[in-house]
Amino acid sequence: MAGAVTAHLSEEASKRPRHITEPRSVQWVLITVALLFLGLVVLLPLVSIFVEAFKKGFEVYRAAITEPDALSALRLTLIVAVIAVPLNTVFGVAAAWAISKFRFRGKNVLITLIDLPFAVSPVISGLIYVLMFGAQGFFGPWLDERGIQIVFALPGIVLATIFVTVPFVARELIPLMQAQGVQEEEAAASLGAQGWQIFWRVTVPNIKWGLLYGVILSNARAMGEFGAVSVVSGHIRGETNTLPLHIEILYNEYQFSASFAVASLLVMLAVVTLLVKALFEWKTARRPQSGVE
Repeated sequence: MAGAVTAHLSEEASKRPRHITEPRSVQWVLITVALLFLGLVVLLPLVSIFVEAFKKGFEVYRAAITEPDALSALRLTLIVAVIAVPLNTVFGVAAAWAISKFRFRGKNVLITLIDLPFAVSPVISGLIYVLMFGAQGFFGPWLDERGIQIVFALPGIVLATIFVTVPFVARELIPLMQAQGVQEEEAAASLGAQGWQIFWRVTVPNIKWGLLYGVILSNARAMGEFGAVSVVSGHIRGETNTLPLHIEILYNEYQFSASFAVASLLVMLAVVTLLVKALFEWKTARRPQSGVE
């Protein structure tokens, strides 16, 4: 039956008049422009990173990426992502649940606050934490009396990273959960399911691909963030430098091969993240088809 429906739809599509689609020449022009643009703006710079990284040979490349400061920057980058991304995931799910499932005063204000990091410069967001938790900041003296250091340490880097990555999970889930409505949750509740049972057995299966997509985007931004982290890190070499900051230091010291070598690590992390993202997109695109078949 499903095969007959698919064949009928394909037959109807083949009968549609050609004038409702763009001419083949226009299609090829648009595809060519898109590929040339991506090749010049995206692919060529990425290739040049690896070309420059291996310009002086593999031994120089290996020495650059295994240097203690580079390994420390890589470790700090991963630690910050491991802390910031789960926290943003929890917040994103909670915010999306509240916005899409409930009616309350201030909903639009909450949505605006979630979008705020998109509008604020990352440098400004880092400066905000310096003004709050720095030595001369609002909480600075109180923290100093208790020996607590936020700015120029791991907590400040994590806070700045959380700020710039806050919207990604929530913004992926809010429209998805609004489109799904509350009918399935209400049906589960009417059958006697409790709150957590409804969440894990009804809500999560419906949002899992959007959730994973948001987590991947949040992780990619967390690992590559420069502006906000640069302000709050203090640029302490081997201690508070993430990979982007370490790359900047190497480049400013005219260690070009080393800077490109470390940059290739960041590119590879980004590529892995994008491959995972593409895999989830592919699985998401296949889900409606599997339902018909």
